[in-house]
Amino acid sequence: MKLGLERLLADPALRAPLKGRRVALLGHPASVTADLTHSLDALSALGDIQLSAAFGPQHGLRGEKQDNMIETPDYFDPAHSIPVFSLYGQVRAPTDAMMDSFDVLLFDLQDLGCRIYTFITTLRYVLEAAAKHGKAVWVLDRPNPIGRPVEGLRLRPGWESFVGAGPLPMRHGLTLGELGDWFIKTLKLDVEYRVIEMEAWKPETGPGFGWPLGERAWVNPSPNAQNPYMARAYAGTVMLEGTTLSEGRGTTRPLELFGAPDIDARAVISEMQALAPQWLAGCRLRDCWFQPTPDKDIGVPNKHGAKLCAGVQIHTEDPSYDHAAFQPWRLQALAFKAIRRLYRDYDLWRDFAYEYEVGKLAIDVINGGPALREWVDDPAATPGDLDALTRPDEAAWVEERAAFLRY
Repeated sequence: MKLGLERLLADPALRAPLKGRRVALLGHPASVTADLTHSLDALSALGDIQLSAAFGPQHGLRGEKQDNMIETPDYFDPAHSIPVFSLYGQVRAPTDAMMDSFDVLLFDLQDLGCRIYTFITTLRYVLEAAAKHGKAVWVLDRPNPIGRPVEGLRLRPGWESFVGAGPLPMRHGLTLGELGDWFIKTLKLDVEYRVIEMEAWKPETGPGFGWPLGERAWVNPSPNAQNPYMARAYAGTVMLEGTTLSEGRGTTRPLELFGAPDIDARAVISEMQALAPQWLAGCRLRDCWFQPTPDKDIGVPNKHGAKLCAGVQIHTEDPSYDHAAFQPWRLQALAFKAIRRLYRDYDLWRDFAYEYEVGKLAIDVINGGPALREWVDDPAATPGDLDALTRPDEAAWVEERAAFLRY
């Protein structure tokens, strides 16, 4: 397969509309070619592109920021003699001055296929700014590493945030290029937009089902996105950030496991199996122990740092993985329900400012509304009740997104 970036680099005809225009790049550490050349370096080596600026999303252009909600400053890149603007520092959306630095923005980010991932919101903000300023946006398309499955409640009106760019389900099944089409249509934007499509991307083909396993190196798009298996689990495990449970930060497998010092992991798994065994299909669960490394240097210590935690690891890397059956969002919701049933008064929901949203519980910001939390906390609510809420959202999204599928 070929990425959008690689097709642009290889084909002068694709680049021809950029002639005489100032070009900016929005990239991050995973913005690389098959031989692991960063897109900024690869584009700079071309003689027919005038690079005038670069932008970095959350965690930075080079991925130097290792945790959530750690801002990145603007700086000047001496190697390429261009300014590098941060879209996760003093601002989240590009300012007028930033927009004045280019004519065409090449958007080259590797996504994880989950609504909560902030690169989606960055795409929305860039498109809105481009429409306002008469600039062009080209998405150099990359794989959705978790493919086409759809899962989760859609974000409710009034719950938009930096981790909720619009009424998407948690697993949306689109590439960023396709999402750009959807934003333009739903927001009614008048903007010059182009997608440099991938060639031979096969999201329904195993063993990767979205990510070309064995063909491409995995470069972390954010510091804790350490492999494609984390990406598979992330649409569920990201909800742990809104809880007092550890999501494994400070271990070698963050966001593939969860736990705490005061739970019985085997009992949690047994309760999950008793409540909704159908929600555990497509993966293996293993009870384990882990001790997160404290990280006080950045001012955001890992939850339960230096404490021994009983945990559950979600395994999707062996032949038992069933791409069509795996439901990470339901699996993680079921884990919360099991803990609530085993420990009725467990202090589960974390109350703090999550991605600059105050006055709302983080779990609700993550889920785009309170429905999932209310289901977990209601002793009478069953797995069938959550399915009854969620299935209509999923079916409506599958129908809506059909018009935007490019592959």
